[in-house]
Amino acid sequence: MDTVLIVDDEKNYLILLEALLSEEGYEVIITSSPQEALQIAENREVDLIITDMKMPGISGMDLMDRVHRRYPEIPVIMMTAYATVEKAVEAMKKGAFDYITKPFRNDELKLTIKKAINMRRLMEENRLLSEKLKERYQFGAIIGKSKSMRKIYDIIQKVAPTKATVLITGESGTGKELIAKAIHQNSPRKDRPFISINCGALPETLLESELFGHEKGAFSGAVSLRKGRFELADGGTLFLDEISETSPSLQVKLLRVLQEMEFERVGGGKTLKVDVRVIAASNTNLKAEAESGRFRMDLYYRLNVVHIEVPPLRQRPDDIPLLINHFLDRMKKETGRKNLKLNNEALRRCLLYHWPGNVRELENTIERSVIMARGEEIGPEDLPPEIWNVEEDATMEEEEPVKTAFPKYHDSMVPREGDLIPSLGLNQRQVKAIDFVKTHGFITNEYYTRINKVSDRHGRRELSQMVSMGVLKRIGRGPSVRYILSQE
Repeated sequence: MDTVLIVDDEKNYLILLEALLSEEGYEVIITSSPQEALQIAENREVDLIITDMKMPGISGMDLMDRVHRRYPEIPVIMMTAYATVEKAVEAMKKGAFDYITKPFRNDELKLTIKKAINMRRLMEENRLLSEKLKERYQFGAIIGKSKSMRKIYDIIQKVAPTKATVLITGESGTGKELIAKAIHQNSPRKDRPFISINCGALPETLLESELFGHEKGAFSGAVSLRKGRFELADGGTLFLDEISETSPSLQVKLLRVLQEMEFERVGGGKTLKVDVRVIAASNTNLKAEAESGRFRMDLYYRLNVVHIEVPPLRQRPDDIPLLINHFLDRMKKETGRKNLKLNNEALRRCLLYHWPGNVRELENTIERSVIMARGEEIGPEDLPPEIWNVEEDATMEEEEPVKTAFPKYHDSMVPREGDLIPSLGLNQRQVKAIDFVKTHGFITNEYYTRINKVSDRHGRRELSQMVSMGVLKRIGRGPSVRYILSQE
């Protein structure tokens, strides 16, 4: 709800304007004192000021000047019964949004107020965009081409145009907020605010005030009225991270807001209505929490209209090289070191590591490695100890390698474009696979069969043959097995 402050020493106009604008859905504050108006602007969140030009003590021009010194984003509409062209021009030059004369036409006044409020919203949205460095989330901030991530992209495309509530679950560091932002930025609400709050970071009483706002004097320390996140997100999207950490009493209030889209500020009796798209996230199994009684089942079903499960990084190893390249590109720009890269052994250790901190841990690892590396090439010694010391699981189940009499492979034998290497006994499909590994860092059986148009069994046999020759090294097991260039 937008708040309009009206300042006029004529009480009849105050009463008239309060009735007119309250009917239009505005929260109206009236005062006949310019000094009191300054205090209100100091202690309340005001979206628009309408002030008379001639008042005892402080004129409307002086009031506008004092307000704009501290709050330049608040639009001010001047009104007066003594209209002259000179005064109108002066008011506009000093920063007034518009200038109206008494008596005014109601429709004209309402239209002017609507334009001023819209301008205020645009300024606020531009500020929020600037704070976020004008990032665009048309999947551009989400990195991954694995099958599981492609499924998530498909869900985002389908759910974004709707108003449906979305529940995003997954371990910490998997990128749940990025997915929420992608949904918002691909929705009709993309030009309205995206507001987020971590429900696990605040105590219950403070969280309630943050979500719903509070009136002045609602509790100790509430020295002024404050709008909550639901109000700030009106028309846009509210992201509730770690929703499982909310208390039972707060869950009841959230359920009401989701059902009715209305609430009261803490310490207030006036019911406020909003239009907010809610996206919630949790790093726990929320259904299990609801079944155990630790989370309200009705709230779970209200949140779980569309569910997106974000897989941990260890379950999508194909995305690790892509993420590493993405973070390296960022570090190249930040440090000016244009030739930064991981060598094959460092990449192998990264592929072996299980990444309990997921994408966030990988990002921090790359940043640390760039700092520790002496040159442009990052080796295993530049990685954190827990990654540097990781070794391949000795109990790993591997296919029995195909016995061959081919010579061992050396780095000097890596084929270049147009090369044929019959002395190694590699066929053209295997040569193509080596070129693929040199470009992408690794290859899987799925990629091998796709680029060579052979059966899954045929692909496994030829990859195993390359492992026994020492051309490739196998990492992982089962569906996640990958092949990288051997360092021998």
